[in-house]
Amino acid sequence: MRTFVATALVAASLTGVGAAQSDSKLQGRIDSAHEILHQLMHTSDKGIPLDIAAKAQCVAVVPSFKKAAFVFGGQYGQGVATCRTAKGWSAPVFIQMAGASFGFQIGGQSTDLVLVGLNRRSMDDLLKDKVKLGGDISVAAGPVGRNSTAATTELANSEFLSYSRNKGLFAGVDVSGDEVNQNQKDTTSYYGKEVSYEKVLNGSVPTPPGAVHFVSTVNELFKRGKANEGK
Repeated sequence: MRTFVATALVAASLTGVGAAQSDSKLQGRIDSAHEILHQLMHTSDKGIPLDIAAKAQCVAVVPSFKKAAFVFGGQYGQGVATCRTAKGWSAPVFIQMAGASFGFQIGGQSTDLVLVGLNRRSMDDLLKDKVKLGGDISVAAGPVGRNSTAATTELANSEFLSYSRNKGLFAGVDVSGDEVNQNQKDTTSYYGKEVSYEKVLNGSVPTPPGAVHFVSTVNELFKRGKANEGK
């Protein structure tokens, strides 16, 4: 009995440590996403144009999206997403992005990605378990600068515009072929219970204290865009 109790206590202790590490990892991902957007807002000449920000319906941030290759190429990243509701911006959900390529290539790099959804279909697509950018949903490299001057048909018809940050500089980036997946495991872990993406993204789940700064920064970016309309 003593052995059983001791084993149970050790197991419980290890479980608690594992949970704490998991919570810290997820909080770190949200903090990184917030920092990326915060820096983006202070890069007016090379950031997301205000007229694009004003149209935002969903925003996804993938910190440290990694690309590595040796003949076969691969890319992978973990991030968070929020969508606009009638009451403001929703609490975040966790997502994954992955892709693959083939060719004679050697090297690797890490970059921060930001995806801006421009219509309500972008939220509908985030509610699917997996979607392929450039396939299931349209995506284009986003323009940069204080205002968008590239009102092309491709941009106008895209559900998402994609941006990357490398060495502090933001630029449009082509992520066609990559897949966006729901990360239900991390979402459940962060909220402490299983919640659907639809319930979170439609605003039915309160924003946890640890995610308020991220959601507030997305909202501030959107508000700056709306305030710029008509100028």
